[in-house]
Amino acid sequence: MKASHAPRLLDGDPHDLALVGQVRPPGWKNPTPAGRLVLRNAFFFGRGRANDLVIPWATYTDPEVAHVGMTSAEAAGRGAGVRTLTVPFEEVDRAVLDGEEEGFARIHVDARSGRLLGATVVARHAGEMIGEPTLAIRRRLSAAELSATIHPYPSQAEVWRKLGDAWQRTRLGPRAKAVLSRIISWRS
Repeated sequence: MKASHAPRLLDGDPHDLALVGQVRPPGWKNPTPAGRLVLRNAFFFGRGRANDLVIPWATYTDPEVAHVGMTSAEAAGRGAGVRTLTVPFEEVDRAVLDGEEEGFARIHVDARSGRLLGATVVARHAGEMIGEPTLAIRRRLSAAELSATIHPYPSQAEVWRKLGDAWQRTRLGPRAKAVLSRIISWRS
């Protein structure tokens, strides 16, 4: 295993939140590339609107920080209408094998429809991993689609499947959980 010298970011740690806040200060707005959209519409007869743009960003520190869509602050502002799920990289086999357990991936999901609204990754290769949730948000896919996507094993991108599985588990009602538990106990 590779030794990692990167600082460990703890979910909810005030010092880590301050660090991430300095990377993208509160109130910061992503610039809208309206000119590019105008050209695309003109040359390819499109009808794209600036509101439809989904623009990810990444900060190439160690570990990297990448984000797309709704932020944690925006999710908190919407209350019970948004579910937030987090998986630490210490639960991702490839990250453990590579000695890159520092960090986490987090998604914000519309509680009713299951649609993916935002994603944040803090990890060694976060900039390379943000594309999948960017596509999911752009195509208005549900978090269940992350669960249904087959990822190579072991890979760090498997964190998206784990988050999709976590979303699927939140949808089970008490009766379904009881039936599933009984089936699992019979098979053991």
